[in-house]
Amino acid sequence: MRRWKVIDSHGKPALSSKPGQFGGHKGSKIYGLLDCPAALRALSKGGYVKDRVFFIDEQTARLAGYRPCFRCMPASYREWKLTTEGLIKGEVITKQCEP
Repeated sequence: MRRWKVIDSHGKPALSSKPGQFGGHKGSKIYGLLDCPAALRALSKGGYVKDRVFFIDEQTARLAGYRPCFRCMPASYREWKLTTEGLIKGEVITKQCEP
């Protein structure tokens, strides 16, 4: 059975029976889509390779302390940014639920 090296929710390397669906950079703690133009450009220039990591899903990447890429995941980035800025300022962020 083939195994893939991924990062778990604690930020530690793990072996998985499924390949990672998201790529990340352990230096910048950013994750994104595997076909992200910014990541592909960095990889093509020879950089980034030794710090490349993979995640099974978006939730695992966030739990491991990574943030979404602005370029390939703008909606997730905006959500992360709003949440992070609210936490830094000590604000409570809530979403209104419709009855």
